[in-house]
Amino acid sequence: MKDRKRTAIIALSTVSVILLLAGAYFWTALQNSKAQNQEIQELMALEREEMLNDLTSAQLQYDELMVRINNDSLRIKLEREQVRTQQLLEELEHVKSTSAAEITRLKKELRTVRAVLKNYVIQIDSLNRENESLKKENKAVRNKYKEASQKISSLSEEKQALSEKVTLASQLDATGVQLTLLKKNGKETRSIKHARQIIITFTITKNVTASTGDKVAYIRIMQPDQELLTKSTGNTFAYENRKIEYSIRRKFEYTGESHDMTLYWDIEETLKEGEYNAYIFVDGNMIGSGKAMFEQ
Repeated sequence: MKDRKRTAIIALSTVSVILLLAGAYFWTALQNSKAQNQEIQELMALEREEMLNDLTSAQLQYDELMVRINNDSLRIKLEREQVRTQQLLEELEHVKSTSAAEITRLKKELRTVRAVLKNYVIQIDSLNRENESLKKENKAVRNKYKEASQKISSLSEEKQALSEKVTLASQLDATGVQLTLLKKNGKETRSIKHARQIIITFTITKNVTASTGDKVAYIRIMQPDQELLTKSTGNTFAYENRKIEYSIRRKFEYTGESHDMTLYWDIEETLKEGEYNAYIFVDGNMIGSGKAMFEQ
């Protein structure tokens, strides 16, 4: 009987010890589980905070990219991704740290946002490099065009100068222009009162560059009071885009060789003493002049 009691007591003690040990184990396990859950929550909270920072940074990067581009199509895409990032940011701000599933989902979304943003950064950097390269090419082209324009302008000026030289070189030249008076008997005189004719003599010099053929020489004789001697106001010729009167005209054939000419003005008016000037015109150019003092 005593042996049975002893055995029961031992068994009861053993069960009590086992129960105590089991309770201690489960209590310890529970405490460890709570600690692990706390650590997980803290980790999730840190991840949430990091994700908030990443999304905020992405928003700022999108703002910066919007400033750097001029491509309308790319700008629309950026705006769409910027809206999406803002929506994720707002979702994350309302998600609790304990919602592991939501944080995991948003974490995947954040990875997508990062990848898309990186792709746009690469695209925009590439476009900017291309634009910079095009700007340099355009500048080089503009410089070449400017140089070419300057060369063309310079050549045009040289051509114009050469053309003017050729034009001047091709103009006839009258030298040895003299005015003399003849009396009725054909003798020379210095007295305008006794003269019956004014004789103008000159030589058109040799010029191999001038055009040859039939030409007309126009003579303008100016009196001391600068009045023109003319037989008719209808006697005119073209000079510097206008019509002017002449005193005498003479047709002649120019061959390129030296050509002597003598023209006569019959005095039918009363003339005064003083300086008389004769101006010779051929082909619309004044090619020579001469003067003489006549007495009364």
